[in-house]
Amino acid sequence: RMTVWAGVIGVCAAAATLTGAAHPAAAQELSEKSVRSFMDYAWSLTPQQFSKQDGTVIVIDKKKKEAVMVPMDVAREVIRVGRLSAHAQICNLADHQIINHRSLMKREEEKKTWTDQQIVYINQLHLTTVMLLTGRIRVVEKEGDKEVVVDDGKAAQKTCTDEERTRVRDTIIAYVESGPNFKVNVSPIAGAPAAPGG
Repeated sequence: RMTVWAGVIGVCAAAATLTGAAHPAAAQELSEKSVRSFMDYAWSLTPQQFSKQDGTVIVIDKKKKEAVMVPMDVAREVIRVGRLSAHAQICNLADHQIINHRSLMKREEEKKTWTDQQIVYINQLHLTTVMLLTGRIRVVEKEGDKEVVVDDGKAAQKTCTDEERTRVRDTIIAYVESGPNFKVNVSPIAGAPAAPGG
């Protein structure tokens, strides 16, 4: 019999608090065990090959998990940013969700320490966090094994107050402005400071 794994629901409930999203240290609330769980779920959803926009294909050897994993502190930060992206999605801040994700990836790419496979994994960890917190995927337990499944049903609609929306927007703007500059190809953000010359 398949039952939703209660542990991850608790993790997601704790991670999904919008109050926590507004504070950079909020991801510290997640235990090492919880972070490892998110990392494992992301790994199970990582494709065997990934095509970049320029047509380059990155092949990931699913038998060499340890070679693709990233350190705990990096994973914790990716999950923290993923939580922000999830809150942006819940609050209908599509542009903010995009620039939040792009800022994360730009930071990690500029470190020049990760392989192409690890960059794909970091991207997948961010995506998995968003999908878990917005109800697009869930973890089930089947015959003692935990398994991540994409939920085809409509996720329960989460709501966002004006105060939460403002907090999430301001937190993302501060995060993006603290990172490397990059070109943002999205429409102007309502309520955000105008870009130079814009």
